[in-house]
Amino acid sequence: MRHDSVSEVLALRPLLTAEASAEAHASGTEPGDLEQAVWLRLLELLDAQGPPPDPERWLRSAVRSEVRRTRRTHRLERPYDAEPADESERDPEHLALRAARHRALRDAVRRLPGRCPSLVEALLSPRDMTYREIAGELGISQGSLGPERSRCLGCLRRLLTQEVAARGARG
Repeated sequence: MRHDSVSEVLALRPLLTAEASAEAHASGTEPGDLEQAVWLRLLELLDAQGPPPDPERWLRSAVRSEVRRTRRTHRLERPYDAEPADESERDPEHLALRAARHRALRDAVRRLPGRCPSLVEALLSPRDMTYREIAGELGISQGSLGPERSRCLGCLRRLLTQEVAARGARG
């Protein structure tokens, strides 16, 4: 881009500001956003072809074209109603609820009968142990681990009935 092209472009700034202000509110967009989009189009044009033969006319046309594009985009876009995944996990309320659920679970696990507390603790372990490792640690056969696990989870489910509400009819 030559130096005289830059000065021509900068001379268009008041016209662009006026056009963007006039058109933006009718299209539901911000005047600054509209200006930026038109500046980008103008710079791309200058880079590819050089300055337009009639810069003022081109600028008015570009503003209206961007307004039409913005209207189409807004018409097709739908709001995202769900919370973003990142925020819901870091929100203080969710963190407190999550900590309370973990405390309730750990308390219930400690109240389980027999070998169940050690079995469930092994299943919840961050080490992510295999059935073979759990069976070896608890001193039971790997074949009896599945039925023992089912029995312990049934007991745990009964202990947590107040914390885990039934979601509806099953089956």
